[in-house]
Amino acid sequence: MHALDALGNPIRRDILTALRRAPMPVGALAKRFAVSRPAISRHLRVLQDAGLVTPEERGTQNLYAVRVQGFRAVREYIDSFWDVALSRLEELARQ
Repeated sequence: MHALDALGNPIRRDILTALRRAPMPVGALAKRFAVSRPAISRHLRVLQDAGLVTPEERGTQNLYAVRVQGFRAVREYIDSFWDVALSRLEELARQ
């Protein structure tokens, strides 16, 4: 799955926001949301498949953390619009 597709869901974006502060296990994340623990696990799977989070085994738990490198595709996509915008701005400045 492409990172932009994974980011289309508000719960997944909120999960990423929560994980920005520190890695967390599924149970701790589930307490923050009004959805079930299995639903959080499914959202984490989508985020992992998109390369946006990574699990790390610590004892009996998997801690999930943001994988910053996974946002490269998102940044490249957004940056591609800046090229067009800057070209248009340059054209307007010439006129």
